Amino acid sequence: MIAACLKWADRRPGVDPLTGEVRTDPRTSGASDADRAALEWGLRLGDAWGVPVVAITAAGELADAVLREALAAGAARAIRVELEGGAPSAEVAAALAEALPGGVDVVVCGAWSLDRGSGSVPAFLAAHLGAAQALGLVSLSFAATQPGELRGERRLDRGRRERLRVPLPTVLSVEGGSARLRRAGLDGVLAARGAALEVVTPAAVRRAEPAGGAVRTGPYRPRPRVLPSPPPGLSAGQRVLALTGALVERTPPRRLVLEPAEAADRLLDQLREWGYLR
Repeated sequence: MIAACLKWADRRPGVDPLTGEVRTDPRTSGASDADRAALEWGLRLGDAWGVPVVAITAAGELADAVLREALAAGAARAIRVELEGGAPSAEVAAALAEALPGGVDVVVCGAWSLDRGSGSVPAFLAAHLGAAQALGLVSLSFAATQPGELRGERRLDRGRRERLRVPLPTVLSVEGGSARLRRAGLDGVLAARGAALEVVTPAAVRRAEPAGGAVRTGPYRPRPRVLPSPPPGLSAGQRVLALTGALVERTPPRRLVLEPAEAADRLLDQLREWGYLR
């Protein structure tokens, strides 16, 4: 069985210029080009190997439109996992892994999503399924007889390409330009309108509530350095020089070759000497 993971996201969100609030509209929402390419590759694999394709998403009821589009294109089943929007990638992957039917050999995902663009769900999903992974593929090749080994290609720096031999079971992620989703026929569109969708409520996913209520989030700020007070009786200029250490003789850089444990001790000693640790 082949599974294609799709994500419901706004393709053209609006942003309030004063507050920065992001506004979404169901009329402009749907699957990204990468997710549509993932569905097309899943359908190609299903056609070549003669196995059914299941489309799956983790979202609310509005995402049914994406699943019906997948059914119209040729998917045999459609599963929607009830999950609130904005869930972390690890939680989304756990919910998808729980809802996937047994016997799935290949899971195809988009390389990145429209709302976050992290592309981390396929890697988390492969870890949950205990499967191989090949991420960021620009093309796929496979034998057209029976399920077997896959070959993929992905970009590297400086215009180079990497070719991979991927065993089954596996989780793949593909770029949006790797394939174009086929156009659904009229019969498929009409049949998909009344098709039954499977809705699954994940039982294993539990979002941990932080102790003591909400946790404040913000940019990372390094720990302040502890500085001794300047000696009394100095002028304002001398106090500034003492605080900034502008006239203090600097320790020249050193290169030490040590064992890991000894290297860690030396680093901590140096940080204490500089005043970053007590």
